[in-house]
Amino acid sequence: MIEITDEDRLRVLRLNRPEAKNAFNEALYDATANALIDAAGDPTVAVVVLTGTGDSFSAGNDLLEMARQARGELERGEHGFVGLLDQLIEFPKPLVCAVNGIGVGIGATILGMADLVFMSSTARVKCPFTSLAVAPEAASSFTFPTLLGRQNATWALLSSEWLGAAVCKDMGLVFEVCEPDDLMATTMAHARVLASKPISSLVESKRTIVEPMRESLRAARAREDAAFRVLLGAPANVEALRAFAEKREPDFTDID
Repeated sequence: MIEITDEDRLRVLRLNRPEAKNAFNEALYDATANALIDAAGDPTVAVVVLTGTGDSFSAGNDLLEMARQARGELERGEHGFVGLLDQLIEFPKPLVCAVNGIGVGIGATILGMADLVFMSSTARVKCPFTSLAVAPEAASSFTFPTLLGRQNATWALLSSEWLGAAVCKDMGLVFEVCEPDDLMATTMAHARVLASKPISSLVESKRTIVEPMRESLRAARAREDAAFRVLLGAPANVEALRAFAEKREPDFTDID
C-alpha cells in the first residue's frame, strides 16, 4: 500500500497501488497518515519525500470506493481523507513531493501542502472537481491562490483541464522540473541539503513559515466541506459518478 525506506536522515514514502494508479482508498489514506505520524515522531527523520510507484503519482480519490461509501457499503478508515489532511497541515518537518507521473484530485491538491515540489517533465496534474460536479478539496481553495495567484488558481481548480509540468512551474506550483530519469536524484539531492541541517532548526523554521497559514488552511477546509455537502449526491454529481463508472463523458446539459 505504501513503501517506506530510510536513507541517511531522509524517509521516502512511495504510494504503492499501481493497479489503481496509486488512487487513494481508505487503506491508503490511513497508511499515509500513519506514515506521517511516525515520521513526525521519529527523531532520526529530518525530511520526508513523497512520491508514487509506477507511472503515476496518484490518480486521486478512488471514485468506485467513494461511490460504495456513499451507498453505505464500506466503513470509513481510521484516518481517511480528513485525517490525512490533518496530518499534512500539522506535519512539523519539511515535506518534499516528487511527482513522477499523473496527479489527479488529491494527487494534485496535496502539492499545495508540500514545502518543495519536484516534477517530472512528462508528468501532469488535474483538479477534476467541476467535471465531477463537486468543489475544490484539501484546502486548495487557499493554497492554490496563495501559490499560483487568483487567475492561475481559478483555471487550475475550475477548468478540470490537465496542467503539464512546464505550466505548473510557470504558475508556481512546482519548484523544479526534471527529466524523468533525473527526478528522484534531483529531489533527493535537495532533500539531503535540508536533512543535513539540525532537525530542531528545520522544525522551528518551518513553523515560522507555516503557522500563520494553518488557521487559513482549516478555514478553507471548512468552506470546502460545506460546498461538498451541498453538491455531493446532487443530480450533477450523480451523473458525473455514473458517467465515470460507465466510462463515458458526463452530460450536464439539463442539470444546474
